[in-house]
Amino acid sequence: MTDRLNASKRALFLVLIACVSLLGGCASFSPYSVSEGTIEGYLQDAVADFDRQQLQSGSPLGLSLSNADITLGPDGRDVAVIDLAGQVSLNAMMMKLPVDIVLKVEGAPVYDSQEKAIYLRRLQLLDSRIESSFFKGDLKPVTDGVMRGVAQMLETMPVYRLDETNATQRMFGMVPLDIRVAPGRIEFVMAE
Repeated sequence: MTDRLNASKRALFLVLIACVSLLGGCASFSPYSVSEGTIEGYLQDAVADFDRQQLQSGSPLGLSLSNADITLGPDGRDVAVIDLAGQVSLNAMMMKLPVDIVLKVEGAPVYDSQEKAIYLRRLQLLDSRIESSFFKGDLKPVTDGVMRGVAQMLETMPVYRLDETNATQRMFGMVPLDIRVAPGRIEFVMAE
């Protein structure tokens, strides 16, 4: 009975792989893609989760995003440009000291098949500003520190992860995948 069940599972798995392979074989056809809007929502949720974890661990720093605008494949290049606006706050001595940040970075989307997630690598800072009513004068040292922290967070935090509860995404996670950046979306394709 167990052998028959295992054989059935293997046969189903092979049929799924064959179907995905056939679909992925067409160079112009992408069986699954992720839009800029989907990635923007995922990134906002990921930052909110990160902030909750920081708060629970006792960190005095808070981070919130008011805007995350992502442009995929600008000028036909295989990059993502992220415009972030938000606030970093220091919660100390019963006070909250907010600092508004504006950050624009460019990075190459990379798919990690072990994590089943897309990360941004090779980040380049395109623009950054910090505004605060609590700081006057040269903000360059503060700006550099905040930007390094945000860039490090973006390198370690996925901008999108396949949803294992979704049957289609779970199936794609079982086969060797790669990604391709297209204007307005990231396409999952069969790895070569």
